[in-house]
Amino acid sequence: MNIILVSNRFAKARSVTLTQTHLLVAGVVALIVLIVAILGAQYMLVRFQPGVMSNEMRAWLASAQEDEQQKQQAYLHQSLDAMAMRLGKMQAQLQRLDGLGTRLAKLTGMNPSEFSFDQAPAQGGPYIPVTLQSGASLMAMEQQLTGLSLLLSDRNDKLVALETILQQDRLDKKMLPTVAPVTVAWFSSNFGWRNDPFTGKSAMHEGVDYMVPEGTPIYASAGGIVVYAETHPQYGNMVEIDHGNEVVTRYAHASKLLVKVGDVVRRGHEIAKVGSTGRSTGNHLHFEVRYKGTAQNPVRFLQQAAS
Repeated sequence: MNIILVSNRFAKARSVTLTQTHLLVAGVVALIVLIVAILGAQYMLVRFQPGVMSNEMRAWLASAQEDEQQKQQAYLHQSLDAMAMRLGKMQAQLQRLDGLGTRLAKLTGMNPSEFSFDQAPAQGGPYIPVTLQSGASLMAMEQQLTGLSLLLSDRNDKLVALETILQQDRLDKKMLPTVAPVTVAWFSSNFGWRNDPFTGKSAMHEGVDYMVPEGTPIYASAGGIVVYAETHPQYGNMVEIDHGNEVVTRYAHASKLLVKVGDVVRRGHEIAKVGSTGRSTGNHLHFEVRYKGTAQNPVRFLQQAAS
């Protein structure tokens, strides 16, 4: 593109040639000028109309505050949900402790109503509400819940240990021969010195004799393991039960044995039938209790159960 310049100051006309590069540069400059003009106009608009900007700023700040409040509410809800779950677990622990306390009361022979495990404890006092105003309050409640949870766990462990001890004590008592081996009977011969029915001489009788008809059921006086169940030259058909702690019971002169060596029997389990085998003058049960190999008076154990 050629441009011819004509002026009085020039002696002759001049010609200027514009290339594409010149045109491109001119277009870019014009665009920049236009953008600057638009930005300047917007600045002037904002500068001389502050009310519009203030409304926009207020709306933006309100939106930001609302978002922050929503985040805080969400955090509080999550914290409350977590505490609710922990409270639920603690309530379940309390229910288990209530049940355990009731069982312990029964095991120890105490009256469960004295402790009222199935009822909430009586409480009272002025009402002073707690207001959750900050994260510090939530943290304090969290610490209290943690402390209460530790206390519940400690109480649970102690109660379980106590229950174990009581059950062991109860088991030990069940292993003592405190139940009569026959249901209906009377002593035809007591423990101690007597005249031997065969020789008439004074002899030691190491048990008690129950005079009952043949075939009367014989029951284990305590739980244990059968260590002897066969015919003895003097005791006849005899069952011997080891109850642990070096306590043994013998059931002699039976007509029939119902257990064998190695059987585990419970208290009250039928082990034989009354008869008159071995060194016997008639149908009866000879019952012995031995501790560390020495004969004991069975009546003492039976009286202990009745007391």
